[in-house]
Amino acid sequence: MDIGIIGSGRVAQTLATKLLELGNRVTISSRDTTKAKDLGDWGTIPSAEAFAAAQRKLGWEAAAGSFADAAAHGEVVINATAGGHSLNALQAAGADNLAGKILVDIANPLDFSQGMPPTLLFCNTESLGERVQAAFPDARVVKSLNTVSAQVMVDPRQLTEPTAMFVSGNDQAAKDWVHRELLESWFGWEQVLDLGDLTGARGQEMWMPLWLRVMGAAGTAAFNLRIVAST
Repeated sequence: MDIGIIGSGRVAQTLATKLLELGNRVTISSRDTTKAKDLGDWGTIPSAEAFAAAQRKLGWEAAAGSFADAAAHGEVVINATAGGHSLNALQAAGADNLAGKILVDIANPLDFSQGMPPTLLFCNTESLGERVQAAFPDARVVKSLNTVSAQVMVDPRQLTEPTAMFVSGNDQAAKDWVHRELLESWFGWEQVLDLGDLTGARGQEMWMPLWLRVMGAAGTAAFNLRIVAST
């Protein structure tokens, strides 16, 4: 399958690597595909072009391009940008290139302007997922994968027990595809909960402030929720 990823940061490259290993054709994207990202103590992220070139040497069908290139390439498109920049990046990707396609929104609207810990740019009565759907009404937006680290997204079985992943969206067929194919078949998620329409993205995104505190307390990003319900 052809997958377009809007973004080229660590999350985008982690997802792209897994999707390529599964035999998909993946285009990652950036405003400047030649620019690496220096994260200081966190290291350097290769440029989109350097990442794609390295993947091609391994035999995978990887490419780097503009946001519009990735959106046009993808049968399915994944928004893996920083949440505060998502709408601008998707505008650059082009509404026509997103129309009719499943758009998996994995971004979180985190605001780091006042330092750590970040706050949410908006919450309670709206979400980034809803804003994306409103801006691109012809896209089939599904909110998912935003509640865990990138490594857990693509390898949930690294945890000692099955844990929960969530989906929300207004298009049931799009949610079902994300549930069955992307989450269960490709990534190995065993517990997937459908939270209903895209207002469910509010809760998914509001989990992030607590996630950051748990990460600090646990000393690792390799954790997740497990839902245990009474019968």
